[in-house]
Amino acid sequence: EAMYLFICFYLLMSFFEEIHGFCPSQCTCVYHGRSDGTGTRSVLCNDPDMYEIPVNVPVDTVKLRIEKTVIRRIPTEAFYYLVDLKYLWVTYNCVANIDISSFYNLKQLHELRLDGNLLSTFPWESLAEMPNLRTLDLHNNKLTSIPADAGRFLRNLTYLDLSSNKLTTLPSDLMDIWPPFSGAIVSKNTDILVTQRVILGFQDNPWFCDCRISKLIEFSKIVDTSVVLLDPLVSCSGPESLAGILFQRAELEQCLKPSVMTSATKITSPLGSNVLLRCDATGYPTPQLTWSRSDNIPVNYTVIQETPGEGVRWSIMSLTGISYKDAGEYRCKAKNLAGMSEAAVTVTVVGVVTTTVSPQKFGRKPEAERQNTTQEESKQEPERTTTPLPITSTTTGEDTLLSAAGMAEQNVTVKNLRVISESEERVTLTWKTVNATGNSAVTVLYSKYGEKDMLPLSTDSNKNKVTIDGLQPSTQYMACVSPKGVPPTKEQCVVFSTDGLNDESSSEFSILIVGSSAACVVVLPLIFFLLYKVLKLHLKPKSAKEAELAKETYVQFETLSLKPRTLGAGDQLWARRYTDESERLLLCSRSSMDSQMTFKSEGSRSEYLC
Repeated sequence: EAMYLFICFYLLMSFFEEIHGFCPSQCTCVYHGRSDGTGTRSVLCNDPDMYEIPVNVPVDTVKLRIEKTVIRRIPTEAFYYLVDLKYLWVTYNCVANIDISSFYNLKQLHELRLDGNLLSTFPWESLAEMPNLRTLDLHNNKLTSIPADAGRFLRNLTYLDLSSNKLTTLPSDLMDIWPPFSGAIVSKNTDILVTQRVILGFQDNPWFCDCRISKLIEFSKIVDTSVVLLDPLVSCSGPESLAGILFQRAELEQCLKPSVMTSATKITSPLGSNVLLRCDATGYPTPQLTWSRSDNIPVNYTVIQETPGEGVRWSIMSLTGISYKDAGEYRCKAKNLAGMSEAAVTVTVVGVVTTTVSPQKFGRKPEAERQNTTQEESKQEPERTTTPLPITSTTTGEDTLLSAAGMAEQNVTVKNLRVISESEERVTLTWKTVNATGNSAVTVLYSKYGEKDMLPLSTDSNKNKVTIDGLQPSTQYMACVSPKGVPPTKEQCVVFSTDGLNDESSSEFSILIVGSSAACVVVLPLIFFLLYKVLKLHLKPKSAKEAELAKETYVQFETLSLKPRTLGAGDQLWARRYTDESERLLLCSRSSMDSQMTFKSEGSRSEYLC
């Protein structure tokens, strides 16, 4: 009977050991029992010669530590039978590769530590197999980036250590959808008390400080939030202007994801016409625009792009002389650091087939017969039928229409092309068309002077005028207008420059000139009249009365002086002097009658000292 009990006990122990598995030869298994009969099992594997994950770990293991081995990869479903596992530490090994299904069936796992390995990438999708995971430690690896969609797998984490890697940035989308950042904003603005904190480790990474991590930098400056950094003294490694600057002192603008739209969503255009597709986008940094087709056919059209200001960009793609192969859906994609968005426009090409009575093939008809035929054809004219051709029309129909259009435009001539108004950013052209019909069309081309590629411009066939906008100031351009399908000649081109005055300045200048002209018309005659009066007064001859009065006045300054004594002079001792000499003597300080005179010998003149 004692032997029977011993055998039963042995078999029971063997069955128990078979269920729970044996401890691997290179590991140490420890069972932590409690007083109530329950307990937990932990396994430590740290043999330096271990090169693969052990497969015979006891199934009731709660904590598994694999440390300081030469294991290089974690295979698929390596721990699927460890349904009670809560703590998995694979630290300081040589693990460089982890499969997306390596952690399959670890529903109870709470803590995963993979620090001290050689991981350059991590399968973030594998976190979906661990719904109870709260701690993820990827410290001291070689991670270079984190994808934007990783945020939806990190929602349940309360501890994430990405320090000591090679991360330079974080996707903006990751910051927007990850609760530690998106939820912290709500708690800050609404003053909701957040009881659960998220601990993050970002230090010791070569961060490139631009708008992509602006939200992370802003959080590093906020105290008492739901996000706590393991090391708050995180610094920038680039760009050069911010190298060595702490996050807490860096000032960055936030990224803005591009917003893009097209000028139209559907465009229907006749065969052979010109179509312009425009796309506008906003975002920060300024997004880049690219055109593509939904059917992946290469886009080889002329594209113009311009950035009128920071954060704004537009693009115009020109489809000239479109055919059925140009029909389809075109996509404009806008991309910057914050993300990408796109908008689509559908182009439909239609054509027209005209059915008429075919001419006779045999001989010439008599004159009367031809007149009757002409009358019959004119009666049949309203019976012509026009049939729209869908995109699926054959190439033969397309060539026929193009040939007909070319014949119709052969006799049309464009003359007298000139510029009628000009400013810094726009110019208006006008011309005359000879032999034009109601359906005649012209092609307007323009470019900077000297450039070979000219841009087409759509215009109304019923108008002989077009305005070109969006030109650069102080730039020389060349524009040509020719019948559709006919290359322009030298006489059909004009060269102009955008350095003229604008309309408002020209108007003000014209008003100034008109005012100045009016003032001159009024003032100049008055000035001439005054000059005429002055000259007339100076040149007016003296009348006889005035002359007689002048003789009787002292104004003539006639003076008397003693004659020189000569023989035979008689009794006349006084002589008259000429008026000019008298006036000169009157102005002399000694020209009065009291002036001293010195008489010399006979025959000499008297001298006046002045």
